[in-house]
Formats: sequence, structure tokens, C-alpha cells
Amino acid sequence: MASESPERTDATESPSPSRPTSTSGLSTAEVAQRVAAGRTNASDTGTSRPLLHIVRANVLTPFNGLLATLFVVIAVTGRWQNALFGLVVLANTLIGVVQEVRAKRTLDRLAILNAPRARVVRDGALGEIAVEDVVADDLVVIRAGDQIPADGLLLEATGLEVDESLLTGESDPVAKAAGDEVRSGAIAVAGGGRFRAGAVGDEAYAARLATEARRFTVTHSELVAATNRILRWISVMMLVVGPVLLWSQFHSTDNETWQDAVTGAVAALVGMVPEGLVLLTSLAFMLGTLALARRQTLVQELPAVEGLARVDVVCLDKTGTLTHGDVAFDRVEPLGVPAADIEQALALLAARDPNATAAAIGAAMPAPTWRAADVVPFSSARKWSAVVTGGRVTWVLGAPEMVLPAPTPGPQQQARSAADALAEQGARVLLLARSDAAPGRGAADGGAPSLPSYLQPAALVVLAERIRHDAADTMRYFTEQGVALKVISGDNPRTVGAVAAAVGVPGVSGAADAVDARTLPEDPEELAAVIGEHSAFGRVAPHQKRAIVTALQRRGHVVAMTGDGVNDALALKDADIGVAMGNGAPATRAVAQLVLLDGRFAHLPDVVAEGRRVIANIERAACLFLVKNAYSLLLAVIAALTLSAYPLAPIQLSLIASVTIGIPGFFLALGPNRTRYVPGFLRRVLRFAVPVGIVVGACAYTGYLLARLLDGGGVDGGRTTAMLVVLVVGLWVVLVQARPLAGWKLLLVAALALVVAIIVVVPPLHPVFLIDLTALRLVIAVVVGAAGALLVEITHRAAAALTAPRRSV
Repeated sequence: MASESPERTDATESPSPSRPTSTSGLSTAEVAQRVAAGRTNASDTGTSRPLLHIVRANVLTPFNGLLATLFVVIAVTGRWQNALFGLVVLANTLIGVVQEVRAKRTLDRLAILNAPRARVVRDGALGEIAVEDVVADDLVVIRAGDQIPADGLLLEATGLEVDESLLTGESDPVAKAAGDEVRSGAIAVAGGGRFRAGAVGDEAYAARLATEARRFTVTHSELVAATNRILRWISVMMLVVGPVLLWSQFHSTDNETWQDAVTGAVAALVGMVPEGLVLLTSLAFMLGTLALARRQTLVQELPAVEGLARVDVVCLDKTGTLTHGDVAFDRVEPLGVPAADIEQALALLAARDPNATAAAIGAAMPAPTWRAADVVPFSSARKWSAVVTGGRVTWVLGAPEMVLPAPTPGPQQQARSAADALAEQGARVLLLARSDAAPGRGAADGGAPSLPSYLQPAALVVLAERIRHDAADTMRYFTEQGVALKVISGDNPRTVGAVAAAVGVPGVSGAADAVDARTLPEDPEELAAVIGEHSAFGRVAPHQKRAIVTALQRRGHVVAMTGDGVNDALALKDADIGVAMGNGAPATRAVAQLVLLDGRFAHLPDVVAEGRRVIANIERAACLFLVKNAYSLLLAVIAALTLSAYPLAPIQLSLIASVTIGIPGFFLALGPNRTRYVPGFLRRVLRFAVPVGIVVGACAYTGYLLARLLDGGGVDGGRTTAMLVVLVVGLWVVLVQARPLAGWKLLLVAALALVVAIIVVVPPLHPVFLIDLTALRLVIAVVVGAAGALLVEITHRAAAALTAPRRSV
């Protein structure tokens, strides 16, 4: 407890031109001097990658370097039509840069609009500014829920408690008094105060941590890790196969010139490069992020899109999520205490706590004439606040079961029963009580505040909460999608149960179905068992919210946590996906991966659906790309072992890649898909791509050999047949990956088949793609291609039988 209030002037502090007083702060001229000197809170770390980094990341990749080298080699041979893959690489790179720059601009703009604000006193007036605009010696005002923007010394403190877990890892709040140091990145969880900013910007302690909490970073992602692993494997295989293949092409009797040998080697290596896989993955993340931005959802970490697809449990905070956060004062029900005393006590308590509940009560009360001799600010852990008046009477306001945890028969029991009856109707109820004793201070000086020994019930304060009109529809969506719902709130369990039942949370039929979190076990396994059996919990302390998230994760669940209060910050930070409300505390917005800018929980179904669409489509695209890598590697090995020409020319591979991978992959990545993602991305992709790739490669080489044996057309005739075989089988692979087959997907495949047909039937296009076609070669290609399509279907169904079933919509 502290005896000072934020409004008190520190008389021991003398004003000076360069230092602010505790009331006036800096002047406009003093702020300008510090800005000119660079003593601001701005950091060099931006909210997204600089333009130069974006260009460098999209251009300077290992595979771009390899393809550029191969492009030069083909150019030396003079066979320019085989260098078409160079234009594809250029187009892919430009698309990647343009899309990421567009995403950067959108995300930066949203970051600026949603950036945390700081309260500072300048020229004697309190105002809000961007955190980056705080300057050295600024007089900063902090309240519960604020993230401290800079380092400094406290000038004043009123029951200030600070959570430094983001800095130290310790979750217990630390009491702060005037003269103590506060550091950037810490979060005020109770009380308030003022401090003078000392170290600012990059000089501040943990400035990087505070900035990282707001950056759009790429954290661990199964998709990214799996893609990188695939790329490493392919790189190793190319290093092993490449030299052997090049040697074999120069020693093959099928190649008449060194240009033929080089062209064959380049074709094999180009086929093994998944040049579009990384690009398409990045673009899918970016497009998903932009789609969510249009739905007023700010994605602060791109892999959060992947996490959205895997969510199977959503933990909800009641206030601000299922109900509107703007709590309204309803009425006071006196319990034998004069109404004038009740009004003065409530007004005095409300003036000392900067939270929504206190503001609602204070707005309905007259201005207080009583003076506070001592104050215990509200804490989400204690769930009560207290004020000692000049007459040494203590008034306590808080949750009835926390203010009177063990009511005695008589007035206390009657007050609790009345409060419980109101809570069962879904109302929020606070109990005002009084005592002639002062609050305790714990075993030692500076200990945690405790309630007076005896409290007389004075009044019940009833607050009105409005259930969001779209909450029931949102609950229904998650239930239909197989996502479990857990309502965890700090409010009265009966109130939580009544609201949960009203919005249709499965397993909650009324107020009595909610669990009082004070009865929850501490053991993680026992806690996980209780959480699995129930869906609504009241009187949940901040550390319990964190424990509930951890317990669900220990059971293998992917957890999304929503919240808007500072008491939700740690749980949001630990959840797989933290979702903060845009109108919530700055601390929650700083640690969350997603921010619902307009505070509407109804956006979350759209958010989850977008995540599922993006990730399921990435998996489809990855299958298409890796099928090509698999059959290209197989054909390279066969060519090396048999000392024969590579069965496909580079220009033919470019056509195949465009028709069967690039174009369909792009459109499929934009299509709807509600498949819930489950771990095992790499296993599923390889289980499909490797056997199907072997089938495609075997069919291609079979067509190549049959054309040369039966039609005697040489290498060009064999390559033409092999190309047509791969196109036929590849289009069937697209059909497999496009399932379920909606009308637009069939139209897409039909358009691709039409492109192939035009190339085949229009003779002027034959020289472009090195086509040497006869009727027999066309028949061979159709027959072998049809057999290959049948084998792909059989292989796909066998692989699907080994994979865990995944429901598509």
C-alpha cells in the first residue's frame, strides 16, 4: 500500500529548465531540444523488413544463384529457347518482391494505427503520444494495463505493482514505490504512478524485447522447417547427382555435340530445383495476412497463419469477448448503510482505480468530498480494492466471494446469498463492505495487502453486461468445426456459467455448470483432467489462465487464447495463438500474435478459416512441386546409369512446370479450403510426392524408350513422347490435389488441357518446344499417360489410407 496519490505534487522536487516537475512535465521547447539531440524513444528496429532486405531475400537465394548459372550455361550453347526457365525465375522473383512490399506497406500502416500509446505530461497537460515519441526526461503517467515505454525513476506511486516477466521470467508482480526504478517492457498490473523517463530508445533496458513484441517476425513454423529440410536434401542430391550426370551426358552416344550434353545436364538440374516452392509458401502467408487485414485483423507474426489452421481449442475471456467490454453501472442495493455514505465510498474508490469498472461506477456517483488517507488499488489477483478515509474507516469493494470468502451467519451470509442470486441471472455483482480496522500488510513491512479482520456488508453494486449479438453464431461455428471452447474468466462462476449457457457453449446448460477456479488442483495432470471435463470457469487468477493453457498444450492441443485485459497477457503469450482485442490493454496487444482491431470476436471464425485455407493449400502446392523434383531426380539417375540422353529438354520442362505446377499451384493456393491442419506436413507430402513422382518418372522414361524403339525418331522423338506423357500424368496429379472438385477447379484443369492440346495441334509452336510429333508417338504418349494416371490414382489412394483422415469442406 502507498500513501501517495498520482495527483500529489512532490514538494521536494525543484523545477529546472532541463528537468520536469512532477506536475508540469517538459515544455514544448524542451521536447524539441531532445528530439533534435536524438534523445527519443524511437528504435532502429522497424515493424517489418526494409525494402532492401525484401529484395535481397527474394533475389539472392541459393536456387536463384544456381538457375542463373545454368541460364548462362545455356546461353553459351546458343540454344535460347531452352533458357525460358530464366524468365520464369525472374517473374517469380518480381512477384515475390511486389507482393511482400504490398504486404509490408499494409502491415506497417496497421502497425502505426495500432501502436501502443504512452501518457505524458507536457506543458502541464496530460496527453497521449506514440511510444516512439517519448523523449528523455518526459513525465510519464502509468496505469494498470500499460506497458512501460522507457526506463526511469518513479516520482509517485499509488499501490503500483509491476509484472516484469517479459524481462526476468518471474511472473509474480513486484511492488514499486516512489524512488524505485521501472524498466521498459514491464507491465503495470495494479495501481498507477508517474516516472521520469531516463534511458530511452535503444539505450533502454530490454528495448529490444519491447520492440520484438510488436514486430512482424517469423518464428518457428513446421511448414517453414519442413520446407527448409526438403531444400537441404535436394541440395545434397544435386551435389551428388550433378557431376555424375554431367559426366554421363558427355559420354553418351545419344548426344552428338557438347551443346547436347550440356543441355541434357541443365535440363536435369533445372527439373530438380523447386524454384517456386519457397516463393509460393511466402506468398500464401502474405496473402493470408492481407486477407485478414481486410477483416480488421492484424497479424503480428506470419507463422500465426499456420497456427490458426491447427487450433483445436479456443480459450475465451468472457468480458470483451462474449460480452461488450463497456461495463455499465446498473444500480446499488444498500445493505443497511446510509446511501450518502455508500455514494461517497464508491466515488472515492472509483477515483483511485483506472479501469473500466471503476470508470462506470465513478460516472454514476457524485464527486467525492471525502479524502483518502490510504489506498489499496484493485488487483486481478486479489479482486478487490480498498480505501481508508480520513475518519480511519476502511471501505472495500470487490468480488463478493473474495471480500467475504467465509461469511458468518447473519448479514455476511445474507449479502453473499443475495449476490449469488444476482450472479445466477448473469449480472456482474460487486460487494461494498466497511470496517473500522485498516487493511493488513502481511508478515513484514511491504507485504501483500490483506482484508481487515471483520467486514460489514454495506451494499451490492450491480453492473450490466451486454452479450454480443454475434457470440452465439461464433460459438456454433467452432462447435461445428470440432473446436473445443473453454470460457475462463475472473468473474463470478455463476455469472460466467449464465453467459456461457446463453451463447451456447457446449457442456454448459446454466450458471451451476461453471467451475470455481479456486477449487482447481495445482497438479498439472489433475488440472488437465478437470479442464477436459468442463467448459466454463470463474474466478480464474492470471496465473491459472496460464496454467490452463499449459495443461491443454500438455494434452497435445493447439490452443488459441483471447483476451483484452492485462490479466490475460501472460496466458496470451504462452498460447500457441494469442488473440488480443484492439480496444484492450496495450500489454495484451504487445504479446499477441493477432489483434482484432475492432474488438469483434466474431472475426475469429474468419481468421481460423483463413488459416486453414492458406496452410491446406500450401500442402497441395508442395505436393505438386515435389512430384516434379522426384521424377526429375529419377530421370537424372536413369540417364546417368544408362549413359543415355536426358529424356526432357529444358524448354519442355519449363512447359511442364508451368502447366502442371506453377499455374495450377497459384490458383489452388487462392481457392477455399477448410481442412483442419494437423502435424505431419512433411510426412504427408513425401508419402504422396515420392511414389507418385516415381510413377511419373517411370512412365516418362517408358514413353521415351517406346518412341525410340517403335518409331525410331531418335532423341527428339523420344523427348516429345516423354513430355506428352508427363503432361497427361501431371494433369491427373493436379486433379487429385484439387479434390473435392468444385466447378472452377474442373474449369482450371480443362483450360490447362486446352493449352496442351493447342501446342500439340498447332505446328508453328512445335519448334518452340522442340516437338517432333508423329501419330505413333502421340498414341504411345496417350496410352502410357493413361496408364500412368491410373497408377497415380492407385498410389494416391494407398497413401491416403496410410495417412490420418482429414475432413475437407
